[in-house]
Amino acid sequence: KKDYLALNWLFPQIEDTQIRLGLEILSHILLGSPASPLRKTLLESGIGEDLVGRGADDSLLQISFTTGMKGVAPENTARLEALIRQKLQELAVGGLDPGTVAASLNTIEFALRENNTGSFPRGLLIMLRSMRDWIYVGDPFTPLGFEHPLSQIKSRVEHGEPYFEGLIEEYLLKNNHCVTVVLEPDPELGERMAAAEQERLALARQAMSEAELRSVVENTQELKLRQETPDPPEVLAKIPRLTLDDLEPAIRTVPLEVLDFEGAKILYHDLFTNEILYLDLAFDLHAIPQDLLPYLPLYGRSVVEIGTETEDDIQIAQRIGQTTGGIWPGRIISAGVDSSQGAARFTLRSKATLDHVDDLLGILRDLLFHLKLDHQERFRQMALESKARKEAGLIPGGHQVVNGRLRAAFNLEDHISEKLGGISYLFFLRDLLEQIDADWNGVLQKLEKLHEILVNQQNLIVNVTLEAADWSKVAPRVNTFLHELPRKTIEDQTWSIQPLPENEGLIIPAQVNYVGKAANLYQLGYRMHGSVNVINKYLQTTWLWEKIRVQGGAYGGYSLFDQLTGVYSFVSYRDPNLLRSLENYDAAAGFLKSLDLHEDELVKSIIGVISDLDSYQLPDAKGYSSMLRYLIGMDDARRQQIRNEVLATNSGDFHAFAEILAELATSGRVVVMGSQSAIETANQAKTGWLTVHKVL
Repeated sequence: KKDYLALNWLFPQIEDTQIRLGLEILSHILLGSPASPLRKTLLESGIGEDLVGRGADDSLLQISFTTGMKGVAPENTARLEALIRQKLQELAVGGLDPGTVAASLNTIEFALRENNTGSFPRGLLIMLRSMRDWIYVGDPFTPLGFEHPLSQIKSRVEHGEPYFEGLIEEYLLKNNHCVTVVLEPDPELGERMAAAEQERLALARQAMSEAELRSVVENTQELKLRQETPDPPEVLAKIPRLTLDDLEPAIRTVPLEVLDFEGAKILYHDLFTNEILYLDLAFDLHAIPQDLLPYLPLYGRSVVEIGTETEDDIQIAQRIGQTTGGIWPGRIISAGVDSSQGAARFTLRSKATLDHVDDLLGILRDLLFHLKLDHQERFRQMALESKARKEAGLIPGGHQVVNGRLRAAFNLEDHISEKLGGISYLFFLRDLLEQIDADWNGVLQKLEKLHEILVNQQNLIVNVTLEAADWSKVAPRVNTFLHELPRKTIEDQTWSIQPLPENEGLIIPAQVNYVGKAANLYQLGYRMHGSVNVINKYLQTTWLWEKIRVQGGAYGGYSLFDQLTGVYSFVSYRDPNLLRSLENYDAAAGFLKSLDLHEDELVKSIIGVISDLDSYQLPDAKGYSSMLRYLIGMDDARRQQIRNEVLATNSGDFHAFAEILAELATSGRVVVMGSQSAIETANQAKTGWLTVHKVL
């Protein structure tokens, strides 16, 4: 029962590339890092729970700028707006911290030069950048050039000009083209809208004649016929596509050398990185008691955001921003290949240019050796942010929440993952916020114990991606860093799966549902074969597309298989149905069993799977993926076997898989997240088969 507030400015059309880049950097200065002054002021004010808005958005002809907060008490909205304006005025007059400016300049410059687009192809991103100006009859090359405007900005800052302060004054403080938007929550709104729609439909029906009603029925039948009628083969043949001959039969490999340093392993990947060191530290989690594991996500943020014995959170953020390409925490939790114990790692991922390797290692030393966790208010802010983000992400990512909850009942690794990122973690955060206020010393002791166990050379794997000529210069410095780490004997803890209800209904204030059903196919007798990937691809683009999306009205329907655990799940996204979608999942086996598969359709599905297997990766992602495969025991021989099975998939594989899928229909576990009325109606129809929890 709290508001969202966003302050939004619209700027005049700006063609000067220096100003456009300057506004992008200003966004990072104000909001983009833990050292950002506006971000810090808002979070420390206690008015809201987390930020909304990302600052400048230059995707349209006129740039807009948005900032604000979520989780604001209604009586505090005016106070929040005044605080934002007051802080901007203070920064424009009093000046920005030079360290924060330098950190943001370096961070943006590093990102521009690295041009790391993740799994998104660089060529497509360059096209989209060009379109920013091109669609408005501008020069498509203008958005691609950054050297000249960046050097101009850096020169003005180096000469002491209050450049960014001037941008705040001109584009924010003196700009009256501004609107404040407040969103007020109303948990009953969805129900009232649904009731109003039913009333409107009833009135419309009463006003229709018998002939008009028959016309509606006939039109509906015609629509259903069109939806269920396959496209003619001669029409589909007109679409250009690849053939199996166009596909590489061999897997793509990544060079890997396993080095040993006094008990710690170094995984080294000799790849061209344009003189950037990608360094990942992966600490084994198996020595952590299970009750401490939910603290891991916030502990990870604390490592890079809370400060050390000699530097506060602002100073450490400035150091990271000024000299590196970033340091960020993460985790790897995955079942293994043919192993009773999977991979469970806490990671610190980092990158820096070669001339800043010593800076990077120095920061990592300070973060690991001199971390000061006793900062109650900052930790509470991070917990509050995390809770708000989890709550805000339930509807946009509902299918992932449901899939995670489904899988949590079947194997230990997915169970732990759900505890660290799913509905269970949201409940943990709510309890933790009370603990922080009532017993901070107790919380602090758990964080310090977690830190003491983790930082240990004996449970560490270091992952390095760098060209060989550069690695020969960097390796001695990495070895020195490893030598300084404490070495302690560790003992693995026993983790267990805590029982979950057989079927669950998770209530949120939404008009749509996220409907999932899953089972462990290995327990039902299935043996892994690469054809399952092709079958899944086909199911998603045919049966689930037609039944869940086209006819059912959901935004999406998915079938997912984890070859490591054997868990197979059906999930829908923004689904107006519930029981109907479950019926369609159960009918998928019959669809496959009676399928007369056309060769062209089979080829298209195989090509789609190979596209997934050969997804676009930059050097850092190649090195990281190689580490993941090493940790779970996925060697190149097994990868090649799966690829061979994908390429050799035939219609018989579809019919054989239908037998296993039929078992899921009768023994699968159901998790549904959605509206209270939909879940209660389903429970009445099947006499209380769902155990219901109210999430929001």
